[in-house]
Order: sequence, then structure tokens, then C-alpha cells
Amino acid sequence: MTATVSFTIDSPLGPRTATVSYERKGAGEPLLLLHGIGHHLQAWHPVTDILAAEHDVIAVDLPGFGSSDPLPAGVPYDLATVTPALGALCAALGVERPHVAGNSLGGLLALEMGRSGLARSVTALSPAGFWTEGERRYAFATLLAMRAGSRALPRPALERLSRSAAGRAALTGTIYARPARRSPAAVVAETLALRDATGFEETLAAGGSVRFTDDVPGLPVTIAWGTRDRLLLRRQGVRAKHTVPGARLVRLPGCGHVPMSDDPALVSRVILDTARSAATRRLAA
Repeated sequence: MTATVSFTIDSPLGPRTATVSYERKGAGEPLLLLHGIGHHLQAWHPVTDILAAEHDVIAVDLPGFGSSDPLPAGVPYDLATVTPALGALCAALGVERPHVAGNSLGGLLALEMGRSGLARSVTALSPAGFWTEGERRYAFATLLAMRAGSRALPRPALERLSRSAAGRAALTGTIYARPARRSPAAVVAETLALRDATGFEETLAAGGSVRFTDDVPGLPVTIAWGTRDRLLLRRQGVRAKHTVPGARLVRLPGCGHVPMSDDPALVSRVILDTARSAATRRLAA
């Protein structure tokens, strides 16, 4: 069941109030799930039940995406603002230093939370920020084309397309290796989420100069990449490993850019193994 929470964030304009939507289930150490640009928390539905068997799982709609409100007018959608805002969100939910798993933009935010001391472990699935300039331009052009397509397609046509495997592939084949596995309802919902994302353009603009260049020491980090990622090519995982040398680099065979749907069992295992390694470190300390 989706709920909302409001909290105060620091911004270049001074303190402002943000309101986000989230779903929470399970028990155990907290695990925060962060989706990618233009997506919504439902991207995690294929894995949340598995994760909730061991964790207090909190999946959020990032500000300006899904059902969450946009950031207040004039507040930037950059890492320097959104990362501490996620820390403030955790505090509002009574959570301190959760495990964090993120995909794409969410993976970049997860790494930044880890670097900033806001996470106890990080699992980054095809994280943004390890691109060359050419790769970034390609990814942004692809995202803009997807956004334009979602806006140009009338809802009756979208619903009609979603009913066939070929239509689901046309709509979501860029981000999934196995788009036919997505239900028609899920494809419609995520296309509408992309169409209606109020934070899309500002987030994309803020990402133009982003490169993740810092190590994330002192906590378990896993960077996982789908072998069939067509948006952020898997060679970027090698760069990520060089940047964060202590990270575990994992291949996700047969998975696309949003791997949670392509192989829920594998993705869940990668996230759970990372969280467990944090507990092992604490016991050994």
C-alpha cells in the first residue's frame, strides 16, 4: 500500500518541504530501493516480496517521479540536493543508515549515499555516472526519445499495444531484455510514469555534467550490470570497478537495464548477499 511522507530538506534556497510516496513491507534491517529516471517504485515489485523476507523494505518514488510531488520551485534536482534529501526521508521514516539498492539514476544516488555516510551497504544496478561523454549523449538521446514517444501515444493506443508481446517489446524493449514478461498493466503504468514525470527534464539537465569519480570505502558495495543493457553499456561496469576498487562487480546474464523484472531471483540474491556482507563485517569488527 502506497503512503506519503513530508519532511524538510536543505536547499540553496533554504529549508523547504518535500513530499514523497513510498511503499513499506517486511521486517529486519532497513533496505531502501531507488528507481531510475522516468520510472517509479513499482519497478521493484518483482523483487520486493523476496527482499521483505529478510528486510524492512522501503521503495520510494523519487521527487518528481511516480506519485511523488516535484521538488519545490527553484530547488535543483542535483546530487548535492537529492542525496541529503534521501537522508532526511530516512530520518522521517525512523530509519538510520539503511542498506540501499538503486537502479540507473537510483544506483548513482545509492553510491552517493554510501559515499556520504548515509548507507550501511550499497547495491548499484547499472548505475549512472560511469559513462564517457559519447555514451552519456547516447543514453540521454535514448531517454528523450522514450519520453517523447510516451507523450505522443494516446492512452487507448498504449493499452492496445500493451496487450501483445510485440507491443510490449516496442514500448519497453530499450530497458528490459525480456519485455514480454511484463504484464500489460505494468507496461501501461510505467509508460504513463515516464510521460508524467515532472522532474524528468531537470534531472536530466542536472546529470549532464555528472561523473562518479570517488571511492566508497568502509562498507560493502556491489556494482551489477546486465549483459544485455542497451542504455548504459556494460563496459561502464569496468570503469565503475576501477573507481570503486573495493566493490564487487557482478554480471547479470540475460538482463537489461532494469534487471529486476528480467531475473528477480538473481537480482534479489545480489542485493541480499551485499546486505549480509555488511552484517558479517560488523561481527568481525
